[in-house]
Amino acid sequence: MDLDALLQHYFGTTDLDSLDDEQIDRGVQWLRIAFGTETEPGRRFAMWVVLHGLDEAPEPSVAFKDADERAAAEAYIRAMDEAERSE
Repeated sequence: MDLDALLQHYFGTTDLDSLDDEQIDRGVQWLRIAFGTETEPGRRFAMWVVLHGLDEAPEPSVAFKDADERAAAEAYIRAMDEAERSE
């Protein structure tokens, strides 16, 4: 799944800094709905990553029933935390 395509589809732009709070909230709402109804694992994970980047993602234990998907999300969180600490 292409990140720019996801952002463009749900937020109308790839530059989230250009949006006001209402536009961000609306995009997050649409993305949450899509995440909740998406069945393809790769698309669901990509949506979750965007939600995580916006501090709007559910915990992996809630978001992913599949153990491998849950482990991937937890690994992603650890990697992002480590990247932030090294900045």
